[in-house]
Amino acid sequence: MSKLKWLYPGMRVKRWVVLLLLGIFAIATGTVIMLNTAVFSLWERKILAWVGDWHLNPLLSGAVLIALGLLAVSIAMRNVVNSVVEAIRPADVPDLVEHVYKARNLQKGLRIVTIGGGTGLSTMLRGLKEHTSNITAVVTVADDGGSSGRIRDDLGILPPGDIRNTLVALADTEPLMETLFQYRFSWGDGLAGHSFGNLFIAAMTDITGDFEEGIRAFSKVLAVRGRVLPSTLDSVRLGALYTDGSTVLGESVIPEQGKKIQRVFLEPANAKALPEAIEAILHADVVVLGPGSLYTSIIPNLLIPGFAEALAQTSALCIYVCNVMTQPGETDGYSASDHVKALLAHLGQPSVLDYVLVNNASVSSSQARTYAKQGAFPVRADVAAIEKMGIKVHVADVLDQRDLVRHSSPKLAQEIIRLAEGREKNRLHSMRAV
Repeated sequence: MSKLKWLYPGMRVKRWVVLLLLGIFAIATGTVIMLNTAVFSLWERKILAWVGDWHLNPLLSGAVLIALGLLAVSIAMRNVVNSVVEAIRPADVPDLVEHVYKARNLQKGLRIVTIGGGTGLSTMLRGLKEHTSNITAVVTVADDGGSSGRIRDDLGILPPGDIRNTLVALADTEPLMETLFQYRFSWGDGLAGHSFGNLFIAAMTDITGDFEEGIRAFSKVLAVRGRVLPSTLDSVRLGALYTDGSTVLGESVIPEQGKKIQRVFLEPANAKALPEAIEAILHADVVVLGPGSLYTSIIPNLLIPGFAEALAQTSALCIYVCNVMTQPGETDGYSASDHVKALLAHLGQPSVLDYVLVNNASVSSSQARTYAKQGAFPVRADVAAIEKMGIKVHVADVLDQRDLVRHSSPKLAQEIIRLAEGREKNRLHSMRAV
């Protein structure tokens, strides 16, 4: 019975359905006249008799009827589609054809897995989502500071902050919705400091009874391109061992110690990797580590059992995106090769990386002075030192030239896609040579 609702008043399709049927009838009648042969019915024989009585040219008469029928069918189909589209088209999509074309092409894009957290990962994803919707962002859940830390302690769920930022970065929705979910309360007893998006994820987790289901629900609200996965569903804490032998537990306090980090570790050390995350790595075309805080955003994911092994087994192109600036309390004085050494030391898999992507654009003198006051300096691109490790280096201008020194979303995404497409071309060339 639901199909009959198309004929209800106000649907604005009945007239066009009638015109469609008339057009089909005209085409069928014109075909019968041109063939001068009754195919199915007495009605066809009567039509042929009339054509003969009126001494009409069968070919011309049939052609005119077919042309009129095609015109009627075309007008009817167009108006039926327009009527339906106007009712269901999103308000922020002015050109539906372009929207559908883009969506279909994005679905054919590379399968990309990103691993990390923080603003660096979000920045990169804003660029990558313009090239493919086959993105799986694997995000750290070791955060214990700010709104995320309070939600973690008060509600006993995984910290939602990095996941919220990643979901918003991949969202295909109105700017107002993005502003809403990034809104941070500055008032209210118990609310001040909390992000609305964090509270929303917490609420959805309680409603669905599962953190992962809560993320899926959030993804639907924001029309996320791709998917966002926590690296583990276990509650983990990040700790650091410093070169002086001291240790500290808590992601938010690690950079505050002002000491050189020897290594970081997770408690518990046997946290279980999310199976979907491992599966995504194994079936990816490209895996990207970073950009982001080396010790507190990228490496925590790789410490979970199963991640290093998956990176070693996957046939995907594995790229590490080195940070543009050093991070006070984490990577003071680090060059690009120092970042890579620390990463490989924690992975325990020396042959995992295929490429290291390093920025070669210079920051302005005013930017350098501003960041120097905070203890941050441009990462030195010591390419030769990385190549001695047997890893290729891709040097490019991926810098955002605005006030803040960070990666440019479109530039970084373009270089990653370029590396992936270059590898595919080389692979096809090798296959043809064989």
